[in-house]
Amino acid sequence: MPEHASGEALPKTMKAVVCHGAGDYRLEEVPTPTAGPGEVIIRVAACGVCASDGKCYAGAPLFWGDAQRVGYVEAPVIPGHEFIGTVVQLGEGAAERYGLALGDLATSEQILPCWQCRYCRRGQYWMCQAHPIYGFKQAAQGGMAEYLRFPADALNHRVPSDVPVRRAALIEPLACSLHAVQRGEIELGDVVVVAGAGTLGLGMIGAARLKSPGLLIAIDLNDSRLEIARRLGADVTFNPAREDVVQRVRDLTEGYGCDVYIEATGHPKAVEQGLHMIRKLGTFVEFSVMREPVTVDWTIIGDTKELNIHGAHLGPYCYPLAIDYIRHGRIEVDPIVTHTLPLDDFQQAFELVLSGQECIKVLLTP
Repeated sequence: MPEHASGEALPKTMKAVVCHGAGDYRLEEVPTPTAGPGEVIIRVAACGVCASDGKCYAGAPLFWGDAQRVGYVEAPVIPGHEFIGTVVQLGEGAAERYGLALGDLATSEQILPCWQCRYCRRGQYWMCQAHPIYGFKQAAQGGMAEYLRFPADALNHRVPSDVPVRRAALIEPLACSLHAVQRGEIELGDVVVVAGAGTLGLGMIGAARLKSPGLLIAIDLNDSRLEIARRLGADVTFNPAREDVVQRVRDLTEGYGCDVYIEATGHPKAVEQGLHMIRKLGTFVEFSVMREPVTVDWTIIGDTKELNIHGAHLGPYCYPLAIDYIRHGRIEVDPIVTHTLPLDDFQQAFELVLSGQECIKVLLTP
């Protein structure tokens, strides 16, 4: 243990999933991190497998690059940015800075801002130019391991001890969902459509419900997910495999279309669907990480409908809200976690996420 750290003496090595390349993920013994000044070490209790983790595993160009772009991932790296754990070591100054004590349940925001670029200096840290996110960069090792280090200057949050780990593991995705709904600028009485009832879409349904829309609609190809969407607050659900969802929404809105459309499927067809479904002067929120580039008729955005197009990225300033809403049950997250697997079964976890049929949120537990 470093001289100026407090806490447990940790084992020299730990089990971790290590990403060496697309499809090349291995369970390995690696050095256990220790806390330097301003750093925190947690014993990981659970780490979610995000859809973006699945796309990275499958070799999506965004992560590994192609002729048009440079890949984002720096391998070898331990994946995982949806984590929760118990504080076991505190570096010098960390307890005071983050309000953490040994034994606390804690999480850290998924991005590790540089605090030097123009965005960080303006408080827009989630758009940091350097943009290291846990689980994708070597300086930001992720949570699919027995232990995890929160580097100095990370954005760390104490989680009340009465929040079960199963729920606390949903803090990161719920923070993202809350930010996307904020970007939708929902007004009282609006007709709101959330396309995609996965982990993030379901969180968006719960968050949008708190905005008191006039009608909240969920769209997904999976009927079991639509059932959960209704449980979380959707008034109406549609499955595009069985019906013309664009026409159905128009029928409910006197032919105008929805006021707000939030895209959370990660599928290009949902983008085109939204452009046809939304009314003139409506607000389109794009959250998804797409596997491939999306081509649409941009004339709809400008000359035809004069839409407000809002991107949504990460969960800035939303972690305290997410923790509070989960703790007090304002947004229900229990139905979202469908599978919990040991770290050794990480390949099964990734395959479940990639199939998207039997699961919503898969958690790995060391």
